[in-house]
Amino acid sequence: MMHFRPAKERGHANHGWLDTYHSFSFADYYDPRHMGFRSLRVINEDRVAASAGFPTHPHRDMEIITYVLEGTLQHRDSMGNGSLIRPGDVQRMSAGTGVTHSEFNASETDPVHFLQIWILPERAGIEPSYEQTFFDPSEKRGRLRLVASREGSEGSVRVHQDLKLFAGLFDAGEAADYPLAEGRHAWLQVAKGRVAVNGKELEAGDGVAIGNESQLRIEGRQQGEVLLFDMA
Repeated sequence: MMHFRPAKERGHANHGWLDTYHSFSFADYYDPRHMGFRSLRVINEDRVAASAGFPTHPHRDMEIITYVLEGTLQHRDSMGNGSLIRPGDVQRMSAGTGVTHSEFNASETDPVHFLQIWILPERAGIEPSYEQTFFDPSEKRGRLRLVASREGSEGSVRVHQDLKLFAGLFDAGEAADYPLAEGRHAWLQVAKGRVAVNGKELEAGDGVAIGNESQLRIEGRQQGEVLLFDMA
């Protein structure tokens, strides 16, 4: 069974410095039909203007993943971490008992385009921690590369939840099959371009919730970039 979440139906807000789309209810956007999916709570697609960003603010009891599509995002937090996040990087911050951080566009001329993802942790009160890993495009070309998991398998960043996150790049003629184990659920988010999932054409910003399917086939159409979440 597949339930589609078209990009055009997402929540949207334009604050001038921030143009943001919400796949699930967030901030002033509320839709009781779209409060998250399994342990996946937030997928925000953000475009932040040059030199602008989110000043220091708090989080707790949330696994936060940042996935940059274009540009460079600057991160600083109360754990003492400071980093630049660029395309290919996957950043994970476990807010746990509480952390503050800021995120700013590192460029004075160009916007930054990224996905911010929130995942509910398997338990509250985890010690805050931070991790960032680069995955070369060649590792994702025409296949699904594990980039986040509970065990930190295959060099992926570690999340405190029974979840696997894969990233893939698919152009025309490229395809990958993914077996979904019994009792597992998946969410696929198209980050860029166009792909087909089990024959259904999807474009950038589209998402699909998947359950009771034993096999997924992802086929490239035009410069497609996808994130696939495999969840309990």
